[in-house]
This record gives sequence, C-alpha cells and structure tokens, in this order.
Amino acid sequence: MNEIHVATSGSDTSRGSQTDPFRTIDHAAQVARPGDTVTVHAGVYREWVVPRRGGLSDQRRITYQAAAGEHVTIKGSERITGWTRAGATVWSVRLPNTMFGDWNPYALEIDGDWMVHPTPDALKKHLGDVYLDGKSFYEVSELDQLSNPPVRTRATDDWTGAQDVVRDPEQTRYVWHAQVGEDETTIWATFHDADPNVELVEINVRRSVFYPTEHHLDYITVRGFELAHAACPWAPPTADQPGLVGPGWAKGWIIEDNVIHDAKCSAVSLGKEASTGHNLATERGDKPGYQYQLETVFSARQIGWDAEHIGSHTVRRNTIFDCGQNGIVGHLGAVFSTIEDNHIYNIATKREFYGYEIAGIKLHAAIDVTIRHNRIHDCTLGTWLDWQTQGTRIARNLFYANSRDLFIEVSHGPYLVDHNIFGSRASLEIFSQGGAFVNNLVCGTVSLEPVVDRPTPYHVPHSTEVAGYAAVLGGDDHHIGNIFLADDADQAYGPTRRPGQVATYGTAGYDGHPASIAEYVARTGDPTLGDHERFATVRQPVYVRANTYAPGATPYDGEDDALVLTSTTHVTLVDEGDHVVLDARLPEKFDSLRVPLVTGHDLERVRFVDADFEERDGTPVRADTDLLGTVKVHGQDYATGPIGALAAGASRTRVW
Repeated sequence: MNEIHVATSGSDTSRGSQTDPFRTIDHAAQVARPGDTVTVHAGVYREWVVPRRGGLSDQRRITYQAAAGEHVTIKGSERITGWTRAGATVWSVRLPNTMFGDWNPYALEIDGDWMVHPTPDALKKHLGDVYLDGKSFYEVSELDQLSNPPVRTRATDDWTGAQDVVRDPEQTRYVWHAQVGEDETTIWATFHDADPNVELVEINVRRSVFYPTEHHLDYITVRGFELAHAACPWAPPTADQPGLVGPGWAKGWIIEDNVIHDAKCSAVSLGKEASTGHNLATERGDKPGYQYQLETVFSARQIGWDAEHIGSHTVRRNTIFDCGQNGIVGHLGAVFSTIEDNHIYNIATKREFYGYEIAGIKLHAAIDVTIRHNRIHDCTLGTWLDWQTQGTRIARNLFYANSRDLFIEVSHGPYLVDHNIFGSRASLEIFSQGGAFVNNLVCGTVSLEPVVDRPTPYHVPHSTEVAGYAAVLGGDDHHIGNIFLADDADQAYGPTRRPGQVATYGTAGYDGHPASIAEYVARTGDPTLGDHERFATVRQPVYVRANTYAPGATPYDGEDDALVLTSTTHVTLVDEGDHVVLDARLPEKFDSLRVPLVTGHDLERVRFVDADFEERDGTPVRADTDLLGTVKVHGQDYATGPIGALAAGASRTRVW
C-alpha cells in the first residue's frame, strides 16, 4: 500500500513521492493500485481524471484525496485569454478544435429521451459554457442576440404549467454564442464592463472531471476536492448517464466531503451504461420511452445487474449546486446505496433548458437505497424517485424553497418516508403505491394520482431479480404521526393540476379508499364479477392514523383518531445560511396526540409486491431516529412530526 503524491509543482516523469510528486492526478491514476492512496496538494488541476483500476474490496480500495488542510480544485474547463472586441460589450475568441479532442461541447447538443424543446424546430442548447469569475453564462442562438440581451425573470415549468422564477435574473444578461468550423471553434460572449483578458474567464472543455471509461472499476474513494465545470450530457434513464463525477457501471465507490458544482447536466452520476439502451426512443421514434425503459431493466439483468457487481455506493457530506439537470442522478446503478448529509441546491433553477428528468436527486430503480439527512432546497424538484422504489428509505431530510419537494412515481413499494420536513408549497406527489409516511412535517400540498397506463416492475425483496410487474392503482399507503399544514394563499397548484390528479392539504385525497385490508377484501368479493373486474372497481386500502392537521388541512374520511387543530398554528423555516431554524407556535391542543415508535411490525404488508417494510438485512424497519438525531425507544410516546420533543407554545429549533 503506497501513498502517491501530486502537486502543481511536480512532473509526470517524477517518482510520485512527497518530495518528488507527479504533476497530474490522471497520471497518478495510471499508477495507482488496490490499497494505494493518491494525495493531491493545493492548486487548480484542469483535467479529466480517468481511473485505470479499481480496488479489490472495501478494505483494499484506491483512495483519491485532497491533502489535509489544502484546497484542491479539479476542473473540466480551461482558462481562455486572447479575446478581441467584437462590439461595445461583446468579445470573441478563436480556438483550435484540437483543444476539445473528440468531445467538442460547442458542437454537441443537449438532447435525448424525455428532453423537452419549446417547438419542434427550436434550436437546441449545447453542452458548452462560458464562466466569468465562476458565474456561468446563457447560450443564445444568434449573433445579433449578444448585444443588449434582455433580463429574463421567469420560465414556464412544462410539468406543472407554473411560472417559476429564474434564480438570478441579472445573470441572464451574460450570454454566449459559438460556431464550430472544420478546424476551429469561435465563441462570442457579452462581458458588459468586464475585460475577459484581465478577469478569470473559463470555458467547458471536458465531458467529465472524475469518471471512468471502463466498467467495473470498483471500490474507489474520491474525497475532499472541489470538482467543477463539466460538459456532461443529458442523462435520461434510457441512455448512458455520465456525470461530472461518478463510478460508472461499478460497485462500492465513496464520494465524500467534496464541493461539486457547475455540471452542465448532472453532478454525481450513479447511473446506467449505454449497452442497455442509449436514447433509442429519440433516435428511432418507433416506441415510447416507457417501453425502452422497461426493456432496459431486463437487459441490465442479462449483463450482471445485481448486488454482487453494481451499486452499494456512498455519497456523503458533499455540497452540490449550480447544475442544469441533477445534483445526483442514476438509473439501476444506485441500488443498495446510501446518500446522506449532502447539501444540494440551485439545481435546474437557471432554467436554460428543460426535460422530464430534473431534480436535486433523480433516481430510477432505487432498490434498498437510503436517502438520509440531506438539505435540499432551491431546486426545480427536490427528489424524484421514479420506477421500482422498493426497500427505499427517505429519512430525516430537510426540503424547502423547491418548486416541488418529493415526487415518487410508478413504484409499488415498500418504501418508507420518515422524519422529514417538506417545507415547499408542493410537498408530496405520490403517483405510486405501497409507501409509508411516518412522522413528517408536510407544509404544502399532497398530490395523488394512479398511473394505470405504465405497468412497472417490482422485485424479490432486497434483490434486483424481477418478481413481476403491475400498474399503479394508488393507495396501499400508510400515513402515521405526520403534521399537515395548509397555505390559504397558495394558488400555484390549486385543488387539481392534471386530470385524475388530486392535490389537497392533508390526506383527504384518499377519501373513499377502504381503511383496512379486510374491508378491501370484502369490497372485492362481488360474486357477479370476474377475477379482473372485481379488483378493478375497488380502490386499494390505506392505513391512516394519528396525524395532526392544522387549520385548512383535512384528514382522510376513514381516520378516526386525527387531531384537527382549530387555533392559529404557525410553522415556518428560516434559512440563516449555514443553518436553518424551524420557528413554530403551536396551540395547547397539539400536545394531546402522542405516537409511539413505529416499526415494520406496525405496517401492513404491501399488496402487490407481497413484501414487508424491512431494513436491508431483512429485519423489520425501525423509524426510530428523529430529524435531530434523537433515538426513540419502545414504550415511550412522542409528538407527531419529525421532532419527537416538539411541544405546544413558541419554539425555535435548529434543524440544520
């Protein structure tokens, strides 16, 4: 086991020792072997680190780390000088295409499955970008748009139809345009009062910053770096999903304690590879993307998608921001992984392009994935778990100031959502079944929608083996010990947003569902109906009990023990930069409802998957740790909501 050193003062012809370091991290990656540590010293490294080998086990990994106490930045960009004036505020530069190799971001469009373009003939954006002192520009399609660009303040969200605010309207005045010729690429940019030959101006050059090009390079740690500026492509679940940093198709990576920002699309990728499908719905146009995605699941099984070869990654204590598509993305490759203690913000709020795969965290096939204690805010969508959310745990997270907080789509469960704060106006979107929502604070709307036209797979518990597939009828959900608030001023989402979708404050969207499996079985017992029909006409059961409802929020009509508050209830989140405070004023009646620790023994088995709520090791799940880290014990009762000690009266609680 060796320690290999890299420094900006070094040389790739050196020995790689502390006194004779290498110059590039990528050269160290050519040398590193299982058990080795690559220690990188302070400075800016402009390169794409491509690991050549992986570790052999969790104990014999290859570790890449910033030297203790030293700031190390790895960028996929290059600093550009030599700009010449092309107008009062516009400058241009000509660059040889050899600078980009076979990945020229100014020739490559942002496109692929589930990408949305304003009109069929609209010009598409490109993977390139220009940065002035770290701030990215906007691309314009014509040269004459460079002079006096207007300030853009709002953009339409094609999913909700809402007019959402552009994060930084002043930033929209800084624009660029490129033309790619046979031998060179010309870039024009509007710098206003800045001189690009004096200020720090950088452009995207490389697809990734730290990412392998071979499969199954396992057990690698990436720790303590600033990682920035990658021209990574659109990453739908039916394509190769390279990001700024990630393991590719592998097992056992640890990505921790990094600052990761300005990925054109996705920052951290735990995603699938190309052989199981690559934008075939867009390229062929012969079948819907849903069908190709379904085929991808079976194709992946054929090439070894299982716990022995894929997933089990850890992504923790990273700060991830200013990315166009996702903070963390992945289809198939994130199974059995843990995503915890990350701060994710400003994802897709630049609103330069749009598609249906955008979120702070966007995972497909999140089997036995734990998403725990993350701070996710100011994102177009906080977290989106799409397809095969099974054995998944979303616990102790803080969501706020997002257009929408948590969206779980076409999944059958079991999955557990416990001790979270959902602080945005659209808090929960449940287009799934088989979920358990325990001890959450839900500040906004709860949207429900069955999805019967896209039957999706479910799995043998704690495995990638496909056990069957089914349509999502809705229901089969638990809601226990939550606090539901209401915002009378909310007009953005209304009582319904799309046909069949119900958006309410509280759980009243479940009205009409049976309140137990016994009641469900009784309703499906009509002897005059055939096997299929008798099930198709009855809604699935729901299990809703011991929730608190503030004025304006409404309980499910089968919830007999709901606590409905009638006095003024005030709960708000205050972002104070490094920390966030929950400011609450609760009426005396709040203390009258207490709930015990909830475990898998308290949750009905999910119907379609025929599986219990379990930990990864198969033991009953325990929702035993509140948002603040307090461990709950059997035999004691706690307040509803994510903080076990929350009580009536005024309080200020630091929640991050």
